[in-house]
Amino acid sequence: MEPEKLKEEVRRLKAERQAVILAHSYQLPEVQEVADFVGDSLGLAREAQRTPAKVIVFAGVHFMAETAAILNPEKTVLLPDLEAGCSLADSIRPEDILAWKEDHPEGIVVAYVNTRAEVKALADVCVTSANAVEVVARLPKDRPIFFVPDMFLGAHVARVTGRSLDLFPGECHVHAGIREEHLKALLEAHPGAEFMIHPECGCGSSCLFLKPDAKMLSTEGMVRYAKKAEAKEFVVATEVGILHRLAKEAPGKAFIPVKPDAVCEYMKKITLEKVYRSLKEMRHVVRVPEEVAEKARKALSAMVAVG
Repeated sequence: MEPEKLKEEVRRLKAERQAVILAHSYQLPEVQEVADFVGDSLGLAREAQRTPAKVIVFAGVHFMAETAAILNPEKTVLLPDLEAGCSLADSIRPEDILAWKEDHPEGIVVAYVNTRAEVKALADVCVTSANAVEVVARLPKDRPIFFVPDMFLGAHVARVTGRSLDLFPGECHVHAGIREEHLKALLEAHPGAEFMIHPECGCGSSCLFLKPDAKMLSTEGMVRYAKKAEAKEFVVATEVGILHRLAKEAPGKAFIPVKPDAVCEYMKKITLEKVYRSLKEMRHVVRVPEEVAEKARKALSAMVAVG
């Protein structure tokens, strides 16, 4: 089926199913174009709660669809491809949390939203890159904190808040692959550009040393900043899917990726064809056992309420 015909069919089926399509900013451009809402993990979680739609088609990765299912047990959540996973979410197991808790019975577990439901169920609070600093800054100062699973985001939070955090050694393979040498090359090629760096990047500390005025921003923060900033040229260090949204929402400005091949193969598993089939065949329904969902819901609700 031709792309335009596919889009037309997606819109028809969406109305027929009383469905909404939520897409992450790293999705393919054609998937973003048929979505009702495009955003980061926090924005998508909030939109999933707000929508009156009976069916949520989640154009993202598995943990995002799980989050929507946990927060909206009365709605049907569909993930167009069950193989759309996450290397970061897969890096940590419930046993890792339980072992830390055994050694720190008074401790607080802060789980990045990029985790499986079973890990969220053991956390005290969940965070996204957009609100992690604010959430951690509010936590009691006399209790140890375990930040999981992204060590680079955790290091950024510790640096900004001044809090001592136990960090789990997890990483996003895409962001970890953005390194200092990539930044140096762009600094020389675009000396007048503004730099926007995602805190999951392994080059975060190096970037702040090389360019102290660089902005450490979540994906949503990048979009907001680019729209209001006077600069016309931006160097962007994150998954390249966001470039489509940046160009669309901040027209007339140039966005240069630090690493053009910083592509998440899991995000890109969701195609327009798969979104169409998901709506047509109502596949694949994402469910979380209620005993797990009930515990995870508390940590996620705390996340959605902040920032």
